Amino acid sequence: MAAPTLQQQSFLLVNLKADSGTKTLLQRCQDLVKIIDEYPAKELHLIFPWLVESVFGSLDGVVSGWNLRLLHSRTTEFHVVLEFLNPSGPMMKLVYKLQAEEYKYELPVSYLPGPVKACIQEGVLPDCPLFHNKLQLPPGQLTMNLALNPFEFFLFNFAFCLITPKIYPQGQHGSSTDSAYFVLVDTYLKYFLPVEGSVPPSPFSDPRGSVAAPSPRSSGVSFAGYGVHSPSLLKHHIFHQSSANADPAAQEIWRTEALLQMCVEIWLHHYSLEMYQRMQSPQVKLALLQHRLSMSSMPCRPHVPPGSGTLHTYQVLSPFHSPPPLWGLVEEPFNPTEEHVLVVRLLVKHLHAFSNSQKLEQLASAHSHAHASPLEEFKRVVVKRFVQQKLHLFLQHCFGHWPLDASFRAVLETWLSYIQPWRYTGEKINQQPEQNRTVADKWESFVQENLLIYTKLFQVFLNRAVRTDLVNVRNALMVFRVAKVFSQPNLAEMIQKGEQLFLEPEHVLHHRQPRGNPTPSQGGSYLSPRQRVMTDMVFRVKSHVYALEGQDCQYKQMFGAELRGEVMKLIQIIAQARHTAKKISDHASEAAANTSFLSWFGMGAADLNNTFSGAEPEESGECLRKTHEFLDRALENLCQIFKLTQGQLTQLVSNLGSSQDDGSSRQLPDCVQGEDGLVLTDLGRRQIINGLRRFDIRYQGDPELQPIRSYESALLVRLLYRISVLLNERFGGHMNALCSRPGFLGRLGRHYLTDPDSGSGRRQGPATRRPLREPRLSLRPLGSYRTILLLLLLYALGALLCFGPLSSTLLILTGVFLHGLLMTLFGDKLKTR
Repeated sequence: MAAPTLQQQSFLLVNLKADSGTKTLLQRCQDLVKIIDEYPAKELHLIFPWLVESVFGSLDGVVSGWNLRLLHSRTTEFHVVLEFLNPSGPMMKLVYKLQAEEYKYELPVSYLPGPVKACIQEGVLPDCPLFHNKLQLPPGQLTMNLALNPFEFFLFNFAFCLITPKIYPQGQHGSSTDSAYFVLVDTYLKYFLPVEGSVPPSPFSDPRGSVAAPSPRSSGVSFAGYGVHSPSLLKHHIFHQSSANADPAAQEIWRTEALLQMCVEIWLHHYSLEMYQRMQSPQVKLALLQHRLSMSSMPCRPHVPPGSGTLHTYQVLSPFHSPPPLWGLVEEPFNPTEEHVLVVRLLVKHLHAFSNSQKLEQLASAHSHAHASPLEEFKRVVVKRFVQQKLHLFLQHCFGHWPLDASFRAVLETWLSYIQPWRYTGEKINQQPEQNRTVADKWESFVQENLLIYTKLFQVFLNRAVRTDLVNVRNALMVFRVAKVFSQPNLAEMIQKGEQLFLEPEHVLHHRQPRGNPTPSQGGSYLSPRQRVMTDMVFRVKSHVYALEGQDCQYKQMFGAELRGEVMKLIQIIAQARHTAKKISDHASEAAANTSFLSWFGMGAADLNNTFSGAEPEESGECLRKTHEFLDRALENLCQIFKLTQGQLTQLVSNLGSSQDDGSSRQLPDCVQGEDGLVLTDLGRRQIINGLRRFDIRYQGDPELQPIRSYESALLVRLLYRISVLLNERFGGHMNALCSRPGFLGRLGRHYLTDPDSGSGRRQGPATRRPLREPRLSLRPLGSYRTILLLLLLYALGALLCFGPLSSTLLILTGVFLHGLLMTLFGDKLKTR
């Protein structure tokens, strides 16, 4: 009876694969809905891996799937995909249907994030329930696999889809927040981590739909994992409850926990192996040492039979093959995209809202979580146990490796979203303006438990800020955003108090209370309630810092003297950028005022290559005014954070003003004279990066070959260029002879036939020298629309004065000749004035 079943299953899979190349996405989804409803789980089991790959793409990126990251609301397939992949849609119904039958699906360990993979190859299991009792070695293979249930297998592919390298079609990118993938992430988070109410039950209430409980850990086995927490995030793991007495709500929490663990492990668990080793707990290091000593003392390593089954969860694993040592592994390249960071920010914002939605009665007492519902208990621990450590490392990597451009805004806002959980409480605060809202005292514990995420990342951002061009409005906005967040009333005081707690020496716990207080043998305590609270606060801060930086960390105070000096340096750079922005704005205003209607008649500055050196959209007009405003407010906020007086700020700005150079030659960046021209020094490079000084950039190529401007006729420019080339080839010798003459005729010829800037003594850019060009005729000015308009007006004026076309042409040529004659006679005198 097995043969017909296999044939029918194979026939179903073959038909689906054939339809995938001929039918539209809507037709395929309609067929899949019927198949999921009509076929039993036994027959759907074989098509499930192929279906998941066809939706999310293959893990190696070869199969693109449905391209969820490119589907936007303006496409026809967008709503079809959302309906099919909805948490209560057909695809999830298939997952639950297979979940009820306890099917397993293999996933190669090689696709796990680098630190997890390295940990497993070293013979130690990470302390994450996702990997408990799931590692297997298939018969005849040398690589391990994870045996995941259908829900976990679906979530892994869904989360991995974000970091899989994709080759996008030309003109498309995946950083939009209205893509189908971004919307699905938001939908899944709201469904499985509800801010209000509970998680909807699965359609299949069969108890077999629950995930098999992992084996409880033996008390005598050393803890092998990343941290020292229990394997579950909940105080009593729901899988350890008996099925008879299990709370139905607790039976549904496993989906919430699985979704969040999968997202965190896949999206955030990427950092260097050096950081991985530094983060290891003492228990893990001891277990690794004992394991390596036992392996080295054995004359021959015992053979593990292939297919020996699932490995024990909490013991040190015996490697199936000789793995390379952890320190010898090549670090995986991890360059998160802007889309990746935006999805992480969405996760952070939702987790804050989810955690802050605890019921008031659960927050009333410190011991209320002992009798809390599973979902409320999950809300209490979710941010600290799930996100804190890995998000800090993720942001630290992004801060250190992200390019110095405006795309860093996505990383910055993710960081600012995490350190402001009070923004996601759901409360309507309209009593105070935003800039005067005080951070409530109840958030002090959060600030202390996340001290490094406030202080260390602020220091890294400070290092980035002094190396960016703050004249650019987008960079100025980022500095303003950080200064505005940290200037919130009461926040700086909380951070400073957290630093003081960390720097406190270890408390001596055996100081007795004054007389009259009960001793510990009488039910009392050696510590007063105030001392106990202080000890708890110190322990909270120290454990957080040591967990992320190690026991031998060198903490750099945010409000210490060293960092205060760096802040002063940033303030000076901000003041310099303000000065530069104002100077550019004044220059642009003067240029706009000088450009009058007369310039259309050839009487204004109308050369092709003397465009303003800072000609970028971010550095003109309204953007420059916004830059000045952002930098002004950033200065105010920084003074508020670090308690700088107005006198100190005025002194810094006045010192900057007195050091500004007024000579035109000294406005250039710091350079040294080289063989080929000016060469920038390190100081000069920094001046350019911060917008303090610039070279007068001009076009150094052939003026005739410059790009066609918007005020020129492309057809005329090309035609006149060909005519000029023919004339210059034929009469080039005569032109050279004329311009080489020393008398008045030579000067007149040089006026018409040479570039007026070619012989200027102005200093050029670094390592550039504009070569002298041979005299030649240039007809390109005749291709300008304003020149054409001017000629038409002159011919119209001649017609009104009863001059014919020939007479008008002679008069125009005479006027041009007389203008050149006057410039030749009196041009030098005019330049010296």
